[in-house]
Amino acid sequence: MSDLTLTCRRTIHASPERVYSARLDPAMMTRFMSPGPDMHVREARADARAGGRFFGMMVGDKHLLQEGTCKVLTPHSRIVFPREAPRPAPDTRVELLLTPAADGTGIVPAQTRCLS
Repeated sequence: MSDLTLTCRRTIHASPERVYSARLDPAMMTRFMSPGPDMHVREARADARAGGRFFGMMVGDKHLLQEGTCKVLTPHSRIVFPREAPRPAPDTRVELLLTPAADGTGIVPAQTRCLS
């Protein structure tokens, strides 16, 4: 059996440095992780190193939790962590690839599940 990967591609109108920080700097996480005007980030923490943990609690009508352990950090270009929240997904990995683009940063978030 092979792995199953879900990937999308987007361009964010900010530098790779800012996009990377938005995922790993608590002050930036509070702005980046707000999925809409009816939600806000109550708490954000990050230990931005391989093996370090990150945590974000978004609140509104629903509470959304995002947390995990950074497995791979390549400054301004790559972040890899296992999927842990809202529910652990065994053998599932999230990878964010950042590349400079003419109008900002190309971002390719991919979630891979090992099916073997």
